[in-house]
This record gives sequence, structure tokens and C-alpha cells, in this order.
Amino acid sequence: MARRNYVSIVKTETLKSTGIAPKLRDPGFWGDNAAVIGLIVIGAIFSMLTPYFLTWANISDLLVSASILLVLATAQQFAIVTGGIDLSIAGNLPWAAVVFGLAYNGGLGMGVSIIAAILAGTLVGAVNGLVIAKLKVNDFIATLGMLGVMNGVALIVSDGQSFSVNSHFLQALALGSIGPVRYFYLIALLIAAGAHLVFTHTAFGTHVLATGGNREAARNMGIPVSRMRIAVYIIDGALVGLAAVLLVARTGGSDPSLQTSELLTSIASVVLGGSSLFGGRAAVVGTVAGALVLTTLLNGFTLLQVSEFYQPIAVGIVVIAAAVLSRLQR
Repeated sequence: MARRNYVSIVKTETLKSTGIAPKLRDPGFWGDNAAVIGLIVIGAIFSMLTPYFLTWANISDLLVSASILLVLATAQQFAIVTGGIDLSIAGNLPWAAVVFGLAYNGGLGMGVSIIAAILAGTLVGAVNGLVIAKLKVNDFIATLGMLGVMNGVALIVSDGQSFSVNSHFLQALALGSIGPVRYFYLIALLIAAGAHLVFTHTAFGTHVLATGGNREAARNMGIPVSRMRIAVYIIDGALVGLAAVLLVARTGGSDPSLQTSELLTSIASVVLGGSSLFGGRAAVVGTVAGALVLTTLLNGFTLLQVSEFYQPIAVGIVVIAAAVLSRLQR
């Protein structure tokens, strides 16, 4: 009888340990699944508050906005995974857009203009990486300085003027689709899928994660830490250049004085998705959900005609919440 009671107790405790209740009490569970949970809750709230939220036209527009953010968040993820951060995105994005506008209006053609924009973003990323890895400047300080530099350079090169870019190709890129799948969604998902494969199935991704997890240990294992850090900022810059092309396609022009909130939202998307601000952890699928959460939040505010003055407050709160979740994960 005693043995039977003992077995019953063991089975009960085993079920409890493997059930949902312990997971709900685990802070890490909420940190890992914050983006998905948040997306479901926010979507449900807005669908009840406004009948326009779940219309296909609104969802399609929401996904287009999320696509640009997702490309930027993927760029940010490469920096964050190594324990760094890229604040220069807010300067690199308008800079790459200006280069695109200048090249196209200068008669260089669409293909060359796209390459020029991506190379412009890549150049900024390479400089960030060299300053951080070779000159040993803190990531935050280096990219913050580059943010100011590139904002100024964009204004000087363009003489403070915006450029209109009229192109059938860009119109098709912004409005075209394969069935119900818009080209913007497809590009963003391909970028995210590529990043996921890099982190999970390549030696380079393993080395990047090891660099972010413990640089000294990675160095002792023979991993070229400095080269890894330079490489991730180069990838980061190239993706920002691509995002600039998508932004020009959507808006029809390049503006050197563009003030964008993508800096905060790109960081929040990554951390909400389950990646750690302390490095060594990547969650690209979660980053997709994180980008959707923030885009949905702003989209819902717009539909409810909430003043745009309150929108940065909401994003800021999400950034703080993301930092807290990152701490819980650690």
C-alpha cells in the first residue's frame, strides 16, 4: 500500500512539473513568448474596439509597415546577438535613401541605384564594426556618434532637399503581389528566414552566438571575435540599405530629414521576440512576432484616432517592458 501511494505521489508531481502551471510561473516563459502573447491580446482588443481592424485592406497595410520594420529588426538582431546595439540605424536609413534618390535621379538606373543604397548602408556598418572591434569603442557610443554623423552627411549631400523617385518598378514593388502575398511581405520573410538559417545552421552563426555569449571564452576557442563583430555590423548596414530601398518604394521619395521611430521599435522587436540584450541568444521567429506587435499597436491607435503624441509613449513603454523581459530571461 505504501509503495502504491509513493508511485501515485511521484506521478502527480511529474504531471505538475510537466504541466502548464509551472510554465506560467516561470518568468522565462513570459520572456520567451511575450511577442506572441502580446500580439494575440492586442489584436483581440483592437478587433473589439474598431470594425476596421480585421479588414483585409487594413491587415495588408499593416503587414507592409511591419515588413520594413522586420528588415530593420533583423539588422538590429545581428548587432544585439553579439552583445552590441546599433543606434545609427536612424541616421543610416535616411542616408541610404538619399544615396538611392541621388543615384536614380542622376540617371544611373534602377539596378545601380539599389546597389548604391545597399552599399551606402554597408559602408556605415563597416565603419561601425571597425570602430567598435579595432578601436575598442563601446557599441552604444560608437553607433550613437555615427547616428549624428550620418544625419548630417545626408543633409549635406542632398543640400537638405528631398528627392522624388518615380519608377514603375518601385510602384510594382510597393503594390504588386504573388496572389495575396505582397512583394514586401515576401522580401521581409526571406530576410528573416535567411537570418534564422544563419543562426541555427551555419558555423558563422554559431561563432556569432558564442561571441555574444562570452567573448573571452569564444576567443579562447579560436573564434576570431573582432572579425565576427565587424561582420555582423556589415550585415546590419546592408540590411538597413535594403530597408531604405523599401521605404523609398513605399513613400515615392527620399527625405534626408526623415525622422523615424524605427530605432526604438527595431530594438523592442528583437527583445520582445526572445533575444537577449546581453547577447548570445537569437530568436528570429520571435522577432517577426515582435515587429507585428509594435506595428499592430501603432495601427490600432491610428484607427482609433488616438493622437500621434501618445504613440511614442506606448512604444517607449514597450521598450522598457522588453528590457525587463530580457532581464528575466537572463
